[in-house]
Amino acid sequence: MQSLPMPAFDGKAFVRTLTTSPGVYRYFDGDDELLYVGKAGNLKKRVGSYFLKPRMEPRIGAMVAQIARCEITVTRTEGEALLLESQLIKSLKPRYNILLRDDKSYPYIYLSGGEDYPRLAFHRGARNQPGRYFGPYPSTFAVRESLSLMQKLFKVRQCEDSYFRNRSRPCLQHQIGRCTAPCVKLIGVEDYRSDVRHAEMFLEGRSSAVIDELVGAMERASAALHFERAAALRDQVAALRRLQAQHHVQGASADMDVIACRIEAGLACVSVLFFRNGISLGTRDFFPRLPLDAEPADVLAQFVAQYYLDRPVPYELVLGEAISDQEILAELLAGQAGHAVELKTRVRGERAQFLQMAERNAQASLTSRLASRQTLGARFADLQRVLELAEPPRRIECFDISHTRGEATVASCVVFGPEGPEKSHYRRFNIAGITPGDDYAAMHQALTRRFRRVAEGEGAKPDVLLIDGGSGQVAQALDVLRELGVTGIEVVGVAKGPGRRAGEETLILASAGREIHPGPASPALHLVAAVRDESHRFAISGHRKRREKARERSVLEDVPGIGARRRTALLKAFGGLPGVEAAGVEELTRVKGIDRGLAERIYAALHG
Repeated sequence: MQSLPMPAFDGKAFVRTLTTSPGVYRYFDGDDELLYVGKAGNLKKRVGSYFLKPRMEPRIGAMVAQIARCEITVTRTEGEALLLESQLIKSLKPRYNILLRDDKSYPYIYLSGGEDYPRLAFHRGARNQPGRYFGPYPSTFAVRESLSLMQKLFKVRQCEDSYFRNRSRPCLQHQIGRCTAPCVKLIGVEDYRSDVRHAEMFLEGRSSAVIDELVGAMERASAALHFERAAALRDQVAALRRLQAQHHVQGASADMDVIACRIEAGLACVSVLFFRNGISLGTRDFFPRLPLDAEPADVLAQFVAQYYLDRPVPYELVLGEAISDQEILAELLAGQAGHAVELKTRVRGERAQFLQMAERNAQASLTSRLASRQTLGARFADLQRVLELAEPPRRIECFDISHTRGEATVASCVVFGPEGPEKSHYRRFNIAGITPGDDYAAMHQALTRRFRRVAEGEGAKPDVLLIDGGSGQVAQALDVLRELGVTGIEVVGVAKGPGRRAGEETLILASAGREIHPGPASPALHLVAAVRDESHRFAISGHRKRREKARERSVLEDVPGIGARRRTALLKAFGGLPGVEAAGVEELTRVKGIDRGLAERIYAALHG
């Protein structure tokens, strides 16, 4: 029996049923795919504007023509609607919404707590360890640069705790004047705490107060005829003054972000300048996904809503364009931050100069991105020509294998599209159950695990599958695809040339049964090499993490009957794993919770 087609969506009739309350509306197409999420202070009026206007913008018209149904969620206030809209856009990624695609958490500088000799470190992720977190910083580079400066200025240790606890003599950092070697007690606890306090003050933006304290200490050391100490303090003060002159920004004494947007050729760039405590922390560029006909004000409104509603918010946001719902958004951000937040658009003096700087950065980054996109497009087109495909590939996947003499084998899968790497689709496969060092078996296992989902109708299928290796690895790929019944994929092996030099690679075309040598000037080979190198990098990093984790794992974890509590008791009783290994069965039984049978199993596990 043939099913009847779905009736066309009657927008006008639907609007008549709506409430005038604030809320969020969601449009879906005939395949139940989400098209758009919007918020409204008055649902009846806002949703009605899509269906009651005689004329509408091309972007809106294209979307309205696809609407098959609409869902609404009523909220108590327009502010709640704005918050819900932002959350839904970020989680559901509707086709016609402006979407901020870079959702990576920002890095911080972490100062550990509860220790005589705290350490400074790079940190990203949950902030649940005892100590203080300074930031967020706009980029990893900004954190690394700041940590390097802290080493030179205050010489607070940055080494891992395990490294710190096991030093018997000062390391290279002490020898080059970047650490006071607290690991071997070359500095007292009180003196070290003074350095830590100055580092905290500096990270809080109180560099002038640090300079005043150091100048006082320098004068006291000089009066006491401690001239070497006075000279060291003098050099530290001079370095701080130079740094202050380089990084202090007049007019930015408050925490402030300056945000500008530029749009060109269907691509948008949002550039943000970050200022904290009068110090510039640098810039960061974002390239949100755009629907058709979006304006800079629309992009800025969505950027602020999506980016700041779950991140620390400064006291001021200086925007290049006035945005809709500015007052409601400021109120929401203030409630989240616990302090007043101002959204400013008409600014003068220094702030106007900062805004011009952000606009220039956005334009420069946009120009560079467009040029890169054109280059990438030319490479995809050339790859189509070289592989004799009917159309340029939309999805390229590349597989690589990494191990050290068969240990901790990891396979990587990276994905490239017309806009470059699609990192959210990257995957790693921990290989097990094969003969160590058997790359063919490792490749077969990884490809089977990846394409079994495709055979079951899940996940996207690549147009081109690159295999880092020669005919043997390509044969494994063909076997897997044949076994799983997956067709329509161009399999290409990437074999190193005779001299293993870049540009001399051989491409093995499985479907044509031949080899080609595009040469170092080929845009297609440049693309293939870039994808292959990224796959190689991703595989190596995964292998190293797996290898380090395996080597850090205690042998005791594999002994039946040994849980975390007994393992801790054993290590504490014997001062670590070497002490446990040196103990006999009788000595092991003296530890609480260890009977003779368990002691014998422990001894056997540690002595083979």
